[in-house]
Amino acid sequence: MGKYNTAGLRPAASSPITTTGPALTHEGGPGFERDAKGELFLLAAASLTDEKSFYEPKGDRADRFRKLVHMVALDDGAWMLDFVTWLRGDGNIRSAALVAALEAIRARVTAGIREGNRQLIDAAIQRGDEPGEAIAYWQSRYGRSMPIPVKRGISDAIRRVYTERSLIKWDSRDNKVRFADVLELVHARPTPRPDLLDRLPAEQLAAMSEDDVLAYIAEETAHRAALFSHAIDRRQNPHEPISERLGMLRARAEFLAVPHKKRRKLLLKADGSQRLAAAGITWEALAGWLEGPMDAAAWEAVIPSMGVMALARNLRNFDQVGVSDEVAEQVCAKFADPDVIASSRMFPFRWWQAYQAAPSLRWGHALDKALSFSTQHIPSLPGRTLVLVDTSSSMEYRVSERSEMNYVQAAALFGVALTMRGASVDLHGFADGVFRHEVRRGGSVLSEVDRFVRRVGEVGHGTQIASAVRSTYRGHDRIVIFSDMQTFNGGFAGNASDAAPAHVPMYGFNLVGYRYGAIPSGTGTRHELGGLTDATFRALPLLEAGRNASWPWETLATA
Repeated sequence: MGKYNTAGLRPAASSPITTTGPALTHEGGPGFERDAKGELFLLAAASLTDEKSFYEPKGDRADRFRKLVHMVALDDGAWMLDFVTWLRGDGNIRSAALVAALEAIRARVTAGIREGNRQLIDAAIQRGDEPGEAIAYWQSRYGRSMPIPVKRGISDAIRRVYTERSLIKWDSRDNKVRFADVLELVHARPTPRPDLLDRLPAEQLAAMSEDDVLAYIAEETAHRAALFSHAIDRRQNPHEPISERLGMLRARAEFLAVPHKKRRKLLLKADGSQRLAAAGITWEALAGWLEGPMDAAAWEAVIPSMGVMALARNLRNFDQVGVSDEVAEQVCAKFADPDVIASSRMFPFRWWQAYQAAPSLRWGHALDKALSFSTQHIPSLPGRTLVLVDTSSSMEYRVSERSEMNYVQAAALFGVALTMRGASVDLHGFADGVFRHEVRRGGSVLSEVDRFVRRVGEVGHGTQIASAVRSTYRGHDRIVIFSDMQTFNGGFAGNASDAAPAHVPMYGFNLVGYRYGAIPSGTGTRHELGGLTDATFRALPLLEAGRNASWPWETLATA
């Protein structure tokens, strides 16, 4: 056969995660070392870095993360800023983004690099509790003295994330660093958020005169000043009257002051739900306010103002108290709204968790839609595709100490979704051996994932990637592997990449982010991607077309 006249041959493409040399996996199999950016990306995006993993203790994992951040932050500050922005935004990973930003600033300030630091922490903060989290982390590692860029970056973020609602939700007496502490430590000024006018409807802004604009900015400034004063007063002078400018906080105070005997009756009134929403009452706060069980009436009153994640986590509670079908349909309507799901930025595996916890079938179809929307970047691949899902013991490790979700479930979810969207896909689970898994066309992704994970352990508990590829490859157009990439040697002469013809694209989706992986990556037909979101799937269509794929934030910008 000629060198170039080969069926299925595609032009070589490059991917951002680049391997630099041979190494050994944790199980002693042949593997590859990545460059610092690639290793950092997979570690942060493919796992929760402050959690222990099967092969790596929590402390070792955290130390490796910090060292990588320091190295990359000094080498390429612009890349680090883009990375942190994406990680907290599209990647929706909180802790790793916050730690990366703070450690990057630490390394850069120590090295005497002054520019571009405050933007890092500003980009990492997207929620009202995170300024306090940032300060608590810094103080726990480096003491009370904070460099100016950290203070200024947190102050910038406060303009966006400190609101009446966030004060209600996140300013707890149980927190080591409260809102008042943050305001005093960073010397925050009550200036409105920088995009204040951009948030107004275009028609409203166009109709405003210059005086109207100035008055609107002045009112927002006064509102911020009142909010900051109240945040300090509620810690030092809790009986200080609430400013009339703080409508939600005043409504909440009135709501909480309702006598106990009248509280349940209030929820049954026609405006009960509206009053809860206006007062910023969460379901957790409502449960405490009632001083008793959350019955159907209580849930039905608060459900309209609950966020998508809170709804998904409480489906079992809704069924147990007998929430009406009418209200259940409102919940399902949110799950079936692609814009709502996109704005929630929930990991796909969160929908699998909700499906596992929900006792009734009335949520199933809506949850399946939500999962479909949350995996919108998983492509429909033409031709024949081989999908391999790692079912070894290390993949049964939970993604976090507080979650029942494990990595094999996340891998199965992606594998089944890819299978159901592809033209012709052969799905296999593998460990020491392999098993073929037939996916029913037109069925539910969630139910098919359930069927798949019930087979975990069927073919042993090791990780034999090369053997799995060799025993299942039958002239496919591509191979996609979902694994932690910690392969055994298995007696195969060569690495997992050598188990299939060189011209066949092989994509390894690394779900955990260990230091060494099982396949080379960077150029040609071998590429490693990863993450617990569907974001990095954006690279697949580019690589399939023989085009170079860049980092997810760059791919998104040029899509």
